[in-house]
Amino acid sequence: MDNIVKIQEIGQVTHDVKRFVIEKPDNYTFVPGQATEVSVNKPGWEDEKRPFTFTSLNEDPYLEFTIKGYADHNGVTKQIHELKENDELIIRDVWGTISYQGPGYFIAGGAGITPFIAILRQLHKENKLAGNKLLFSNKTSADIIYKEELSDMLGKNFINILTDEKPPVNSGTEYQYGRIDEAFLKQEITDFHTQFYVCGPDKMISDINEILGRQGAEVHRIIFEK
Repeated sequence: MDNIVKIQEIGQVTHDVKRFVIEKPDNYTFVPGQATEVSVNKPGWEDEKRPFTFTSLNEDPYLEFTIKGYADHNGVTKQIHELKENDELIIRDVWGTISYQGPGYFIAGGAGITPFIAILRQLHKENKLAGNKLLFSNKTSADIIYKEELSDMLGKNFINILTDEKPPVNSGTEYQYGRIDEAFLKQEITDFHTQFYVCGPDKMISDINEILGRQGAEVHRIIFEK
C-alpha cells in the first residue's frame, strides 16, 4: 500500500548523510531492523523505488530514515537529498529479515549500519545492550554515522576501523586501520558460537559470512538481509 507522507525535519548527520523525519501513517508499525521502499512524490520519480531502513523506534510518533546521498549520479538518493521540509515521499509496506535474536556482534560497513540503528536504540532504551559489540568499517572518521551516539551507547564495545585514513603512529586514536578481514575478526571476536548481524555492501557480507563460517559460526546465527 502506498502512503504519501510529508517531510517534517531534515538534519545533516555526516558530510554526505542526512536524517529525514517524516509523517507516520496511522497504524503503521515495524520491527527494528526492517525497511520499506521509498520514492519521491514528484513527476517522473514516483515509481523509482529504493529500500531504506527505519532508524526511528516503532513507538515514536514519526518515522526516520538516515540516508547517504550519492551526488555523482542523478538517482533517488540525490533527489531525496535535494528535498526540503514539507516535500513528500511515498512509502510502502514494511519488510526485512534483520531483527534482533539475542546478544552478539554487529558488523557493519558504511551506510550498512542503518538496520542496526533502531535495534541498538531499542536495546539501549530497554537497558539490554549488555553483551553486544559493534564492529564498524568506514573510509574515514568523517564517514562514521552517529559516532557520538553509538559511542555513548556502546562505550568500549564500539570498534571503528578505517580503510582510507591511517592514524598517526602512537597517536592513541580510537580508530584501527585496515579492513574487516579474518585477522581483524579473530582479534575482536571472543566467541564464534553466538549471534552475528552483518550488513554492508554485498561483497563485504559474502566475505564476512564466509570467514565466520570458517571460524565455526553457525549458519542460523548469522543474520543478514537476504
